[in-house]
Amino acid sequence: MSDRLLVLVRHGQSEWNLKNLFTGWRDVDLTEQGVAEAKEAGRKLKAQGITFDVAFTSALKRAQRTLDIILAEMGQSGIPIVRDQALNERDYGDLSGLNKDDARKKWGEEQVHIWRRSYDIAPPGGESLRDTLARTLPYYVQEILPAVLQGKRTVIAAHGNSLRALVMVLEKLSPEGILKREIATGVPIIYRLNADATVASKLDLAA
Repeated sequence: MSDRLLVLVRHGQSEWNLKNLFTGWRDVDLTEQGVAEAKEAGRKLKAQGITFDVAFTSALKRAQRTLDIILAEMGQSGIPIVRDQALNERDYGDLSGLNKDDARKKWGEEQVHIWRRSYDIAPPGGESLRDTLARTLPYYVQEILPAVLQGKRTVIAAHGNSLRALVMVLEKLSPEGILKREIATGVPIIYRLNADATVASKLDLAA
């Protein structure tokens, strides 16, 4: 019996999460809390008796470091890791590096809310959630899903919006439904898939 295991983890708290800045593709590191969240994620997965055969992450170090810490906690640092910018966070364009409160003063509360929470309206020079899904989903279908369906136990350490794109498909959520879904930092979501790639079971390891 194939396990068809897929675990999603959003990176631990980053330095710019802490400072309330739009991060996007900017390559910032984890905070001490972020490191602690990643360690806790590894401990929780180990306590579930889970092992992995392959890991996927983005081209950004906050996700890569989260993955490295999780695997180290699990004693599994030797497994193959595939890094690809298809799993990068949504690109916030001109908002990147700005404090969210400063952005609201510049463009107005309503406009910033639209950029952050609409499905298909992108900030200047950046990506909408739909744009993010358009690069993340083909990568999932072509590179990650076949491994899962072959029985390779798979973990993805990525970002709030690139993981939202995957959760939207896995859980068959509408654009409105996925916008309401918050993905917590450092909390593993464990899926087991059916042979047709639908979800057989889901376990959220929130504290």
